[in-house]
Amino acid sequence: MNPRSALPGPTLAGMSNLDLKPQPSVCGGREDVSAEPVRQLLTGRPVQLGESTVVRRLLPNLGRRMVGAWCFVDQYGPDDIETEPGMQVAPHPHMGLQTVSWLHDGLVEHRDSLGSVQTVRPRELGLMTSGRAISHSEQSPRAHGKWLHGAQLWVALPDEHRFTDPTFEHHAELPRVKGQGVDATVILGSLDGATSPGRAFTPIVGADLTLAAGADARLPLQPDFEYAVLAMSGAATVDGVRVEAGSLLYLGCGRRELPLRADDGHAEIMLLGGEPFAEQLVMWWNFVGRSHEEIAEAREAWMTGDRFGEVHGFDGAPIPAPELPGLRLKPRGRER
Repeated sequence: MNPRSALPGPTLAGMSNLDLKPQPSVCGGREDVSAEPVRQLLTGRPVQLGESTVVRRLLPNLGRRMVGAWCFVDQYGPDDIETEPGMQVAPHPHMGLQTVSWLHDGLVEHRDSLGSVQTVRPRELGLMTSGRAISHSEQSPRAHGKWLHGAQLWVALPDEHRFTDPTFEHHAELPRVKGQGVDATVILGSLDGATSPGRAFTPIVGADLTLAAGADARLPLQPDFEYAVLAMSGAATVDGVRVEAGSLLYLGCGRRELPLRADDGHAEIMLLGGEPFAEQLVMWWNFVGRSHEEIAEAREAWMTGDRFGEVHGFDGAPIPAPELPGLRLKPRGRER
């Protein structure tokens, strides 16, 4: 039997879209990018993964498909996994994107078809560039702590880099910027003069910010970037808007600074931003492409054991691809 023919058992969220009936998402283009500052508060859509796990999907969202090159954001936890196996995401494929593994609590063991084996810890960067094709698994180690809390994020690769060789990077030490009651870790790109060692393919920024109780700060931004803030825990006031855990505030472009305040104790947020992504693309399941044919070919390659390689060391079968929807996946949109 083809190992990809059996449905997976219950899992916790990893770097995979485990929705068994994923909907195609048409992303990119600049028609939805605000050239002026805005304050659009988005709530996470609950998505059932496996039998018992629910994540909050912030991107793509109704009316908001991307923020810069950030094209997919799930936030999960804190989940009590003390008596549970925790994250158990079987081997699955990716193409045309980068995955950013970001934890606030817990441990995740990454394995991929390149032979990489790496345990990612809280506030360490696990950055996988799929390029033309890669597969990987993620799981909590057998001996793990009580809590699992984090976010999974994808970055779309621009056309000139989307067929690049796949790679995996792990960076245990990341640059930090401190001041005005804010402690910022730069995950990807640059912020306030500090630059992440992670390889980026578009002008982008991702940062994890801890706001001390009573913090009242102004964060420097680039006016030609569009931005959003994801609340991980606690609540913060962002440019006058209260943002609570599990929600995302889209901010548009045109800002040179961002007022931040923590009124109810310390808060933890993520800043996501980048140059608006002009290319139009199609995202379905774990693939980012430019046409229906690309997506269909990638699905067939995964199901027949071609191109994406094998992940060794995971005790279980790979995840089969869902059936393609009964419609043609077609990128659309217009320039702003």
